[in-house]
Amino acid sequence: MTCLFLHNGHILAGQEILSAARLELKDGRIAAITPATVGADDDHRIDLGGGWLLPGFVDTQVNGGGGVLFNDEPTVAGIAAIGAAHAQYGTTAFLPTLISDRPVVIAKALDAVDAAIEAGIPGVLGAHIEGPFINPKRKGIHLEERLIRLDPEVMELLTRPRKGVVMLTLAPELADPADLERLAAAGVILSAGHTDASLEQALDGFAHGVRGVTHLYNAMSPLLHRAPGMVGAALTSDETFCGLIADGVHVAGAALKLALKAKGVERLMLVTDAMPGVGNGGKPFLLDGREIFVKDGICTDASGTLAGSGLDMAGAVRTMVALSGCDVASASRMASATPAEFLRLGHDLGTLAAGQRADFVMLDAGLNAVQTWIGGRPVAAERVAA
Repeated sequence: MTCLFLHNGHILAGQEILSAARLELKDGRIAAITPATVGADDDHRIDLGGGWLLPGFVDTQVNGGGGVLFNDEPTVAGIAAIGAAHAQYGTTAFLPTLISDRPVVIAKALDAVDAAIEAGIPGVLGAHIEGPFINPKRKGIHLEERLIRLDPEVMELLTRPRKGVVMLTLAPELADPADLERLAAAGVILSAGHTDASLEQALDGFAHGVRGVTHLYNAMSPLLHRAPGMVGAALTSDETFCGLIADGVHVAGAALKLALKAKGVERLMLVTDAMPGVGNGGKPFLLDGREIFVKDGICTDASGTLAGSGLDMAGAVRTMVALSGCDVASASRMASATPAEFLRLGHDLGTLAAGQRADFVMLDAGLNAVQTWIGGRPVAAERVAA
C-alpha cells in the first residue's frame, strides 16, 4: 500500500473538490481517497501549490507524438513512443489513431495495438481507425485515393476479437445499415466523421449503431437552418457522444460554448487529434509524403489545410476553460470521465474514486501538467517545449 497526502490545492474526487486528501494506492488502483490532514504514515506529501489533482486524461484520437506518426510506425515501439510523449501532458489512456490507410496497414496497426497491450505499454486502450471509409467531399487531409467502402474482407478484419477497444470513424451515409449493425454488435465503437450526411442520414446512422461523432464541426456537413446536417444531428441527439478539438483553431469559442450547452459534459469529450509534434518541439513532419508545418501548435500542409493538431490534453483543458467559460471540474470531466464512458470503460478509469485505476495528473495553478501517474506510478519524462 502506498499513501499520498496532497494539500494546498484542489483534488477532484468524484464530484467533490477537496483542498487536501489522502490517496491510498494498491496494485495500481485507488484503494481509498479521503479528506485528510497530514499523517505520520504518509509515504509522499505533495504540495499542489494552488493547482489541481485530476483524473488522468483519456484521449480517443492520437495520431502521433514524440516525433512518431502511427501510420508510419504501427509497431509496439511506435505506440510506446506516442504514449510516452502524451503522458508528459497528463494523458494516461489513449487510442493510437490510424489516418485513412490500406487494409494491410489497418491489419498491422490492430495487431500492433494487441501486442502493445500484451506487452503492458502504459495507457494503451485499443485502436482508433479513422477512415478510409469516409466521404471524399469531407476528406480534409486524408488522401482521396485511399478512400474505400466497407467490404466483406475489411468487415472480417474489423470484427475480429481484439485485446482492446476498436473505434472506427466512418461516413454513415456511405455504409450499409446492416454493416453498421454488425460492427456495433461485434463491439466496434462507431463514430461519424469526415461525413457529408444529411440530418436524416445522420440520425439513421445513430439508429443503426453509430455511438459518437469524431471532431465535431470539423470535416462534416455544417449546421444550416434549413439543412442541419451532421452537426445539427450531433447537437440534438441526446445519446450521441461528440469529440471536440479545443485548441482555439479548429473550433471557435462561441461554437465551443454552443456544443457545451447542447451536449453537456456527459456527452462532450475533448480530443487532441495530435500529430508527431506533440512532445517533439513542434518539428515539421511528413504525412503521406507531404510536409506538414507546425506553427504555434497549428499543423497545416503547404496549401493551409489543417492536418491534425499540435494539441495536448492539458492544453485542451486550458482552452476549454478559457474559451467556453466552463469550470475546471467540467473540463476535467470532458477530458476523462466522458471519454471513458464513451469507450464503455467508465467502470475502470476516468474518475478519482476507490476501485478505479490509479491514473491521475497534477496541474499547476495555470493548468499546466506537472506530474502524471499511470497505475500509481509517476511518469518521468523530459518535457520538450512545443
